[in-house]
Amino acid sequence: MLELNSIHARYGAITALRGVSINVSQGELVALLGLNGAGKSTTLGCIAGVLKPWQGDILFDGASIAGKSPEQIARLGISLVPEGRDIFSSLTVDENLRLGGYILKEKAEYHRNLDEIFELFPVLKERFQQPGGTLSGGEQQQLAIARALMSSPRLLMLDEPSLGLAPALVDQIFELIDRLHQRGVTILLVEQNVDRSLEIVDRAYLMNTGRIESQGTPQQLRTHADIEGIYMGVKGQSGK
Repeated sequence: MLELNSIHARYGAITALRGVSINVSQGELVALLGLNGAGKSTTLGCIAGVLKPWQGDILFDGASIAGKSPEQIARLGISLVPEGRDIFSSLTVDENLRLGGYILKEKAEYHRNLDEIFELFPVLKERFQQPGGTLSGGEQQQLAIARALMSSPRLLMLDEPSLGLAPALVDQIFELIDRLHQRGVTILLVEQNVDRSLEIVDRAYLMNTGRIESQGTPQQLRTHADIEGIYMGVKGQSGK
């Protein structure tokens, strides 16, 4: 479904990505793992059209999307939940969800999606007319994910969904991601929480300083990858 072929990206004179290649098949839950500054969010930004790679290509269903606008990419079926949630705090839950479904052409599809959102996120039905800014941090993250799902995405990208949440809420978010995966949603997850991510993903890529250091199934990475070295900034340590 999604292929990144040797992507290079820059912020001004700073090179953020150096030959990043990943792939995500339909129905998979794949993670990009690594420390801040590893290039994870930049990778999502390139896929979403926020940042244009200066070298390499990005394919979605076999067709290049490199250089397309964020709106064009969203209409192809790729939704991004950004780091920090970025909900519209002065708008109600209802209004946030309506903005998420703006690309839908049929009202019937909007209402079907809304019913599914209420099933997945019962608290959002309870808070439907509340301003987004009055929700708790965990509820705001649920709203951000629900807003992205309103467009019926074929690929859902989540950027640090557990960031800044209390441990109990982190558990809820990972349980939610797992449920979405079990429902068949294709997900590309960016996370610093390696242990929790490896409990639920099909495959993962370890990123460090703009490069892919290792990739594989959770078992392969736990057995062979230098996870501790990447996260501690030390090479050559065991990743077991």
